Amino acid sequence: MYAITIPEPGGPEALVWDEVPDPEPGEGEVLVEVVAGAVNRADILQRQGFYNPPPGASPYPGLECSGRITALGPGVTGWAVGDEVCALLSGGGYAQKVAVPAGQLLPVPEGLDVRQAAALPEVTCTVWSNVFMIAHLRPGETLLVHGGSSGIGTMAIQLGKAVGARVAVTAGTREKLERCAELGADVLINYREQDFVAEVEKATDGAGADVILDNMGAKYLDRNVRALAVNGRLAIIGMQGGVKGELNIGALLTKRAALSATSLRARPLAEKAAIVAAVREHVWPLVAGGHVRPVIDRELPMSDAAAAHRVVEDSGHIGKVLLIAPA
Repeated sequence: MYAITIPEPGGPEALVWDEVPDPEPGEGEVLVEVVAGAVNRADILQRQGFYNPPPGASPYPGLECSGRITALGPGVTGWAVGDEVCALLSGGGYAQKVAVPAGQLLPVPEGLDVRQAAALPEVTCTVWSNVFMIAHLRPGETLLVHGGSSGIGTMAIQLGKAVGARVAVTAGTREKLERCAELGADVLINYREQDFVAEVEKATDGAGADVILDNMGAKYLDRNVRALAVNGRLAIIGMQGGVKGELNIGALLTKRAALSATSLRARPLAEKAAIVAAVREHVWPLVAGGHVRPVIDRELPMSDAAAAHRVVEDSGHIGKVLLIAPA
């Protein structure tokens, strides 16, 4: 088979489409013939040499894919050869074939084709686990989503609205904010021109955001705490704004607030399987009902992953960028 390899860390040109050995499904795994994968910022970090796959994972980038099962490993039940699926991966999505633990598989939802489904696993699992399983967003609460036009952001808007929350977003252009509004965002904040703390205060009559989903990390830490409501929950899922920040614990105590920071890739298989099962139970019916949809900016050939990385690094997209594997 062919896969995107990274002989040496570097810029987008470091991604090389090369012939590699086919994977073999192990105990509890299935082999998926990949139809499409999707680009995540974690893939960019891996390409740059800052985010290696966990032990035992595929060395190739790609944290999600869709395709068809071509073989079952020992001990797999509930799936069959020929099933159309999408999958949460620890790596290997930028390839024609990938071995996947059966607990990380999801059926292609009703109403979507197999290519579109590649845009769902990482964003749905990230948003559901952080915003709902950890931060426990409830109907009537306010959710602030940083990077509202990203893949994660576009899914967070839709899921927040689906459960009856009020959703505020930050984005850097009018076009991106307009797209967020089309998805249901109630409060639109241009972070280049507006102070999101002041805008959230204004929109909530001084109460603040009950839940904040943050992809920036250090750069936004102090302002996020100030933007929280009493009993608010801050969920950090990224470090685009740096890794070290100063935390005002006094402010956190005064607000009786909680802070969580998670990553998905290195979690134990059992934790990933539990998240995937929760997504299948709670999110898949919303997708099948047309209440939640993947937002796909563009599709590019998998062999041209370098071009896809440039688009994502430049934030020149809204939603997800897909990589289409050759038939």
